[in-house]
Amino acid sequence: MAIVAGVDFGTLSVRVTLLDSERGRLSTASAEYPLKRKRDDPDYATQSHADQMNALAQATHKAIAEAGIDGSKVEAIALDTTGSSVVPVNAKLEPLDDYYLWCDHRAKEEAREITALAHAENLEAIEWCGGVYSHEWGFAKLLHWLRHNPETRANFATAFEHCDMVAATLAGITDARQVKRSVCAMGHKWLWNPKWGGLPPQEFFSSLDPLFDGIRARFDGDYLTSDHIAGTLSPKWAEALGLRAGIPIPVGAFDAHWDAIGAGCREGDVVNVVGTSTCIIAMEQKATLVPGVCGVVPGSVHPQYTGVEAGLSATGDIFEAIARRAGTKVSALSQGLENYRAGQTGLLRLSWDNGDRTVLVNSELGGVTLGWNLIHTAQDELFAAIEGTAFHTRIILERMAEYGVPVERIINAGGIPQNNKVLNQVYANVLGKPVLVPDGIPTSLGSGIFAFFAAKTYPTVEAAQDAMCLSYTTYKPEPDAVAVYNRLFRHYRDLYFALGTRNAAAVPLGNALPDLRKIAAEVLSAKATA
Repeated sequence: MAIVAGVDFGTLSVRVTLLDSERGRLSTASAEYPLKRKRDDPDYATQSHADQMNALAQATHKAIAEAGIDGSKVEAIALDTTGSSVVPVNAKLEPLDDYYLWCDHRAKEEAREITALAHAENLEAIEWCGGVYSHEWGFAKLLHWLRHNPETRANFATAFEHCDMVAATLAGITDARQVKRSVCAMGHKWLWNPKWGGLPPQEFFSSLDPLFDGIRARFDGDYLTSDHIAGTLSPKWAEALGLRAGIPIPVGAFDAHWDAIGAGCREGDVVNVVGTSTCIIAMEQKATLVPGVCGVVPGSVHPQYTGVEAGLSATGDIFEAIARRAGTKVSALSQGLENYRAGQTGLLRLSWDNGDRTVLVNSELGGVTLGWNLIHTAQDELFAAIEGTAFHTRIILERMAEYGVPVERIINAGGIPQNNKVLNQVYANVLGKPVLVPDGIPTSLGSGIFAFFAAKTYPTVEAAQDAMCLSYTTYKPEPDAVAVYNRLFRHYRDLYFALGTRNAAAVPLGNALPDLRKIAAEVLSAKATA
């Protein structure tokens, strides 16, 4: 028997789960931390490292108390975080500022510059991250910070992803050069890949901006998959967490990648980690380059496979915004959605409220809803938004399949699917495939699996998955709804590329609004006579 701790840092809170190799989940506890926003700058989103570490201590103590165990019995602790959430540090590993959180979008111009230069110089790395470098990613955020903080950049030593910073802090590392970096984080967000010897050459960075002179050397060190150890728990943090000093801390990863492992992901599976945004994760033996995805990285999800990441910049955030504008909560607005039929609202909603992460990778886009009339309600819009996020997911899965990524089984994970049967059924109908949903919340279960692996409880990731992963509820496609959604998807796809691409070739869009009305009328008529 072994007990481990799996930690998941989300956008607003940290979750700690204690798992027993024989009894399964013992307890789960969470603690919140503030998200710093600015009303006059919607792109601004930061968080304090100290706030997050304090919340980790609180949640760990709660989890230990709830489980009724002695914290010294915990044999390993593993953690995943949001990404790309970036903190600049000095040589002593002290933060020089708050994290640029994953949803901080201030680095749009820097991202455009990186993309343009990469293509001008035929940099191979840009093709491995879908052909566009995102404003959500590491080097764009770091360059933005260097440009806007001249008074503190003299103390700058390097920058870290959240998962690497937390692991190093817990291990008591105080020399930035000794920190182990996550292949998952650095591969998907920082242009790293062993194929070209790690990071792009220094000449590329210096051509981008003189502030990046010498930057490559500042990122020297070990880049490791999560079957390696980042360090062991220091006495200081062992006391703070109520655990035993010296237990292993594996190299961390991003939350969505380990959520996929916790949801039972194997080769051929695609896991939609549906939360405030959606991360779409797959893994394969070979490496398939896919235009528009968020990265193709060996070892990023499973140490022995190549990980593929894509996603939507907003999902749950859209649902929350619709409810907030209506002066209510999503839970209240959702009551009765189970009675809606595919396409009955006559609305078609593009999920660009926070820009497009995949496949257009365009931060300048905004949410679009077509088909409004004078009697539409907020509930109608919510249902159309669920349909729209499913359509966007289909765009992404079709792009992945087009370039050879196996899409054989679809799993809906993350925080929303376990509480939203309507969403899961809509996804099954839009995608035309069965959708599997874990019977319970798999968040932080992936961390637990890697903690077990670090504690040598299980010989492989698969063995730990077999022991720890949850069973599934399956949502099967409904033929009548599939037929309606296939009609609607043709319009969605045309609109997606026509409105989302600058100087797009002319596409006939004049049939969209009449067809939305026609489909809605047919669906409502069939519903009335059913």
